[in-house]
Amino acid sequence: MRTVRELALEMPDATRVFEKLKIDYCCGGGKTLEAACAAAGVKVGDVADLLERAKALRDQGGAADEFLSMPLSELVNHILEKHHTFTKEEMERIGALTAKVCAAHGERHPELSRVGALFGKLCDDLRPHMMKEEQVLFPYIVRLEGAVLGNAALPFAPFGTVNNPVRMMMYEHDTAGELLRELRAATSDYAVPSDACMSYRTLYGALEAFEQDLHQHVHLENNVLFPRAVEMESAAYAM
Repeated sequence: MRTVRELALEMPDATRVFEKLKIDYCCGGGKTLEAACAAAGVKVGDVADLLERAKALRDQGGAADEFLSMPLSELVNHILEKHHTFTKEEMERIGALTAKVCAAHGERHPELSRVGALFGKLCDDLRPHMMKEEQVLFPYIVRLEGAVLGNAALPFAPFGTVNNPVRMMMYEHDTAGELLRELRAATSDYAVPSDACMSYRTLYGALEAFEQDLHQHVHLENNVLFPRAVEMESAAYAM
């Protein structure tokens, strides 16, 4: 049986199904669909039906192939421009919104204190994580690709091999994934209470959108960019 990662790469709409059913396709993408369904408490047959329905409703347009075949430099730029930019902007916006909602509703909804603490921890982890990618790992991957395509000497890797920072980034992705799961649990799946004001509703909607974007972000790095970079470096050293 194919893994969740393979399905997400083959069919972009699969990620929407996985999000809806809370199936981990980024950090846990190496699991078979059967194992992932068991972990999420859903039936494999039901998921297979939803995947077929999603495939029938939308033309794939080669989106998965695009990420698998585009130059690594373009993929890096896509991740930076779409996901890093969004994450940084939303961390600031959601941080301020969380403080506002906690101040207004924290007494009646004590769970907001935990929501604020968890999101603060997530931001504290993501900021240095993205900085390491932007200043060290991503530039190396771009230089590596340039050297391979130009038949030039490979760039110096202060970390030994790209496997080392990739392993660390994936470990940090796992930590972020766990914080996202704790956030979802603390908000009861982002269920807005009946007495919530517009800011409260906006906060929960923003947190859920942040989660979905981070899942896509990690999926592109863990399942596309990093494996391709590791394979490229390994093949270059084998020549």
